[in-house]
Amino acid sequence: MKKGMKTDDLHLATKVIHVGGYPDPETGSVIPPIYQTSTFIQSSPGKHQGYEYSRSHNPTRTRLEENLASLEKAKYALVTASGMSATMLLMHTLPVGSTILCGDDVYGGTYRLFTTIFKDIHHFKFVDTTDLKAVEKILLEDHPKMIWLESPTNPLLKITDIAAISKLAKKSKAKVVVDNTFLSPIFQTPLELGADVVLHSMSKYINGHSDVVAGALMLNSKSLYDKLWYLQNSIGPSQSPFDSWLVLRGLKTLHIRMKAHEENAKVVAAYLEKHPQVEKVSYPGLKSHPQHKIAKKQQSGYGGMITFFLKGNIGKSKKFLSKVKLWALAESLGGVESLIEHPAIMTHASVPKKVREEIGLYDNLIRLSVGIENVDDLISDLDQAFKAVR
Repeated sequence: MKKGMKTDDLHLATKVIHVGGYPDPETGSVIPPIYQTSTFIQSSPGKHQGYEYSRSHNPTRTRLEENLASLEKAKYALVTASGMSATMLLMHTLPVGSTILCGDDVYGGTYRLFTTIFKDIHHFKFVDTTDLKAVEKILLEDHPKMIWLESPTNPLLKITDIAAISKLAKKSKAKVVVDNTFLSPIFQTPLELGADVVLHSMSKYINGHSDVVAGALMLNSKSLYDKLWYLQNSIGPSQSPFDSWLVLRGLKTLHIRMKAHEENAKVVAAYLEKHPQVEKVSYPGLKSHPQHKIAKKQQSGYGGMITFFLKGNIGKSKKFLSKVKLWALAESLGGVESLIEHPAIMTHASVPKKVREEIGLYDNLIRLSVGIENVDDLISDLDQAFKAVR
């Protein structure tokens, strides 16, 4: 694709490969180079070619930001060193003492950041965001500056009606941030549903190969983008050129990877739902999911994440997890390989047990990130683990 070509009308499968991926003008290299430099020469003091220092800007990172903005149908994108640093930057855009309405089921790292690092800076109201009346009540009584959503949530996979929440937020002049990590822009574009900012932990599906830690913010407000860029440049959590290049490479297969993740997840979810040793399965693609209709309305796919409750106590869950062979027992998600984990002990250990159980995150909950291996092999491995703990 030639630089400057209009990309608005291109399909997502084409955008992931070509936007920001134009050949190097210097050499004609089809694959963009890594600008592994800390600084850039200036022709005279203050006169440069758009780049002066890699904490502020870097050509490799610029290409990635162009790609991401096009996928989420945003005007601006900002790439950060991690998903948590992207979250931190957003918190710093708010006046001290602001109230933030946050979903009660969110990533453990997000919960930890809000309830420890920012607990004396802002006020956080945690609520089930699938309950529109509860959200509206907090909007009317507490006047939050921001609404923090995950949809699907991590790890219970609850689905929030993003358009309905955004409509309520606009009346109250609250900014809506949606963590879109679990679905990627292939399956959901929250800005089109009325959200103000989309956040991604690019360590997951966006990169897709479990070899990068990265975050990103996509938005349409220039004033908010300028504030975020100023904060990033001042505090310093910028993405490295090499990691930006790796994510650009991973993005090229995002479209086909997401389809493969979903195809496998549907089969695994159906298998688990019928299994006698499984108490309950949560997967938005199942008709049994409480918000299946909302998911079908606002998403173009259901993703590769599944959670299920194993019949038995925490001891049985630990034994089950120790018996899997093909599934990797590890934190994170969204890589080509299948991962399995125990949220109460691993990703959500920072959430107090009482709080976990209040929202339904019990000790027999197991989270799956379904990879793109042969699905028969994945089910065979789960089957032998079930037999081992029968």
